[in-house]
Amino acid sequence: MEPTTALPDMTQSQTLPDLITATNQTSDGVASIPTSLAAETLLLQHAQAVSFPEELKPLKAGREVAKDSRLLSLAPEYDRILGVIRVGGRLRQAEVLDPDTIHPIILDSRHPSTRLLIKSYDERLLHPGPERVYGEMRQKYWILGGRGAIRKHRYACVECQRWRARATVPKMADLPPARLRLLKPPFWSTGVDCFGPLTIKLGRRVEKRWGILFKCLTTRCVHLDLLESLDTEAFLMALRRFISRRGKPYEILADRGTSFKAEARLEEAFQAMEPSLQDQLMAQQISFKFNPPGAPHFGGTWEREIKSVKTALRVVLGDQTVTETVLRTVLIEVEGILNSKPLGYLSADVADPDPVTPNMPLMGRRDASLPQAMYADTNLVGRRRWRHSQILADHFWARFIRDYLPSLQHRGKWRREMASLETGQVVMMVDPQLPRASWPVGRITKIMPGTDGRVRSVEIQVKNRTYIRPVARLIPLPEMTEDGEQ
Repeated sequence: MEPTTALPDMTQSQTLPDLITATNQTSDGVASIPTSLAAETLLLQHAQAVSFPEELKPLKAGREVAKDSRLLSLAPEYDRILGVIRVGGRLRQAEVLDPDTIHPIILDSRHPSTRLLIKSYDERLLHPGPERVYGEMRQKYWILGGRGAIRKHRYACVECQRWRARATVPKMADLPPARLRLLKPPFWSTGVDCFGPLTIKLGRRVEKRWGILFKCLTTRCVHLDLLESLDTEAFLMALRRFISRRGKPYEILADRGTSFKAEARLEEAFQAMEPSLQDQLMAQQISFKFNPPGAPHFGGTWEREIKSVKTALRVVLGDQTVTETVLRTVLIEVEGILNSKPLGYLSADVADPDPVTPNMPLMGRRDASLPQAMYADTNLVGRRRWRHSQILADHFWARFIRDYLPSLQHRGKWRREMASLETGQVVMMVDPQLPRASWPVGRITKIMPGTDGRVRSVEIQVKNRTYIRPVARLIPLPEMTEDGEQ
């Protein structure tokens, strides 16, 4: 049975088989293989008649196409058996090749049936990537602008995005106020995080301890301590020791654990501590702020310092299991090394002053090995202790602002503006602890812009649960309806 000449609306079909089925309507409603092939040929003829009307007329008459035709370089020929335009090309002498490969059918990538053909190949090949799809289609079809059309399809295909897309990170934000508390004492704005576990010897037993790091977000000073457990009481005891030695901070920032079962116990402990910590610290007039779950880059300042601590411990201890006293001593020595680290450019000229280090506002000198600065006998005012410390603090802040602060101006990454996520958008949540096939998919219910107006974290509804996640851990997916329509 011949297919009908009245073609269906191609924009209403979601796949090529659906379009062929709609085209292949016989009088008795039964489709057979010959009529399906005829329906496919009819669709190709229609696509070429719409896309290449100026070329089709001369080719049917046996003439060449016009000099300004976009098919001129392909030496097009008219196939009188199927009624389609094919590539003439230069491979006629390749006898081992299939005739369809030597003379593929020419199609325009902008036609709806061509887009459905690309989608059909992509699904049949199990979404292998643009180059593989392009190579397979070249065996039978020559699509003008085909490579770009296949790449464009990739961004509209849910499965391609699910398996290959990456999260988009918004442009790097300006430094927050906590990083710019100039002329304030060290640890005025403090970031805190835990690391471990670390093993110690206690008699014949081996027990676990956790390290805790307090990081001044402005002066980059570091304070290290040990925790016996990951609970609120142990954290508050460490905080009391910290306040007694360094002074009470104005605000404390910390990471918050996620709700995934596969996440580390460390992050879960912080999440469990949150309600009681808020109450305890509020009584001490300390502002306690949590970063969004699963957003370590929000606390990159202290995360990078923890990496330095772990590297130093690995170098000093190796695989040894030491006593708690030895471990605490090593931690304090590592703290001293980190606080002696230069913040600015280290000049090779011995005449230049020493670089600024975090130890200067803490100890009044670059590191613990140097003696206190000496003042002339005639400078009686400068020999007073309060004046002495004030001069050292003034020197630190003057050089901090002049030498170190300008180095924070440039953006090392995330320099471009990205499209912001919107309420109602479908996203996939990245979880490094799970295989990609298990990453949950949800819908954004609330956006949380930063101070610069860019969306950096959102609230997501996944089934009957709600999560808060940073944009850097989300992959936008094409919108899908219940019947699979994009």
